[in-house]
Amino acid sequence: MFPIRDHNPSERTPFVTYGLIAANILVYLLMLPAFGDDQLLYQVYGDFALVPGWVTNGGSPHTLVTSVFLHGGFWHLAGNMLFLWVFGDNMEDAFGHIRFLAFYLAAGVGAGLVHVLAAPASMIPTVGASGAIAGVLGGYLLLYPRAKIDVLIIFIVFFKVFPIPAWIALGAWFALQLFNGAGADPDTGGVAYWAHVGGFFFGFLFTLPYWMRQGGTGYWRQTHGQPPHAEAKYELTRSNIPRVRRRR
Repeated sequence: MFPIRDHNPSERTPFVTYGLIAANILVYLLMLPAFGDDQLLYQVYGDFALVPGWVTNGGSPHTLVTSVFLHGGFWHLAGNMLFLWVFGDNMEDAFGHIRFLAFYLAAGVGAGLVHVLAAPASMIPTVGASGAIAGVLGGYLLLYPRAKIDVLIIFIVFFKVFPIPAWIALGAWFALQLFNGAGADPDTGGVAYWAHVGGFFFGFLFTLPYWMRQGGTGYWRQTHGQPPHAEAKYELTRSNIPRVRRRR
């Protein structure tokens, strides 16, 4: 299940969201030579990836930030940037550019700390923006629980786009992280589910003051949990390609 867009248009250009996407892509392109050189890759990860065992012992605190801009492969990067593209603009619209950047980085650091707590002795490098992006999802869920999200459902050979409320799409995503995190051993590597859970929690928490200033539950009653502006509507347009009928 992949979100491909929401019906919640931003009212100003999300320069920070675009900048974060560009920065992640740039870092990935700079890392391409390292993917073919194990020694260089170990050096890059040793300097910039999050290694819980080192952080637990008081070393490499900067990796709580630098690891957020590293990715382990193209699809890792593409998936994270898709989520940031869909949901980041609205959070930036609500917070403003500078506050959104601080929010994003703080959620990433919080996600990293939760991962360290889940596997304090692990020496496996952890990379990826998903913890910070999980924070964006947590904040989005609080502000716009009933915003429509178009998700692409893929099941074997069946695929279709469905518009569903954000509370279902993001709630299901969060429940899946909790379920997988409960059954996974964080010391063996793989997906850092607890970093996702932590990022989502901190994003929700960091958004609470803004939500309260808007009126809390009164804000929900006023907007009915939907965007505070007209939602975007998407319709299929007629093709300009002429239709050719088959002769019998």
